[in-house]
Amino acid sequence: MLPALLWSALPAAALGRAKLPLAEALHDKVLHADATMNKADWLTAGAAMIGVLGIGLGLWWADAVAAAVISLDILRDGVTNLRAVVADLLDNEPTTVDHSGPEALPQVVEQRLRSYPWVADVEVRMREEGHVFFGEAFVVPADDADLPTKIEQAVAEVLASDWRLHDLVIMPVTSLGEPSEQPRDPEPAS
Repeated sequence: MLPALLWSALPAAALGRAKLPLAEALHDKVLHADATMNKADWLTAGAAMIGVLGIGLGLWWADAVAAAVISLDILRDGVTNLRAVVADLLDNEPTTVDHSGPEALPQVVEQRLRSYPWVADVEVRMREEGHVFFGEAFVVPADDADLPTKIEQAVAEVLASDWRLHDLVIMPVTSLGEPSEQPRDPEPAS
């Protein structure tokens, strides 16, 4: 039993370690989930090996403890992955592949747009779909001379700066503040 469990644990450990850096580099949440599942596989095999050894040493309860540890790990993985799926489905702020924090790309794009001399202020909103990001940038122009050409050039340069950026729309606006409360037109009498 022990050699069979070891045979299944070693490849899972090696594959999991090899996949994690690739998942980070490719911003691939599916590959990251697969790597964490490989980690769960070798941890499960290790817990089962401890349970088998415990029974072999006469500790009748070792197998039950190993099963409890395995089930708790499965529950933790389930809760973690369910939270990640719900967050992705709700079109929330983009996160890193391990969902440990916000993705830095929206701030990078915002800083890049701020560096243009014709931009007075900017706000960037992004969402992710799989490996790629889509976004809108609301720009208050400091200089609106030849604005369409400046916007086209900025979009091309920003999209070329990171392979994960699939589409960016730059919208010129007069201000980034909250919209003022406009009085509503009264409803026409019927």
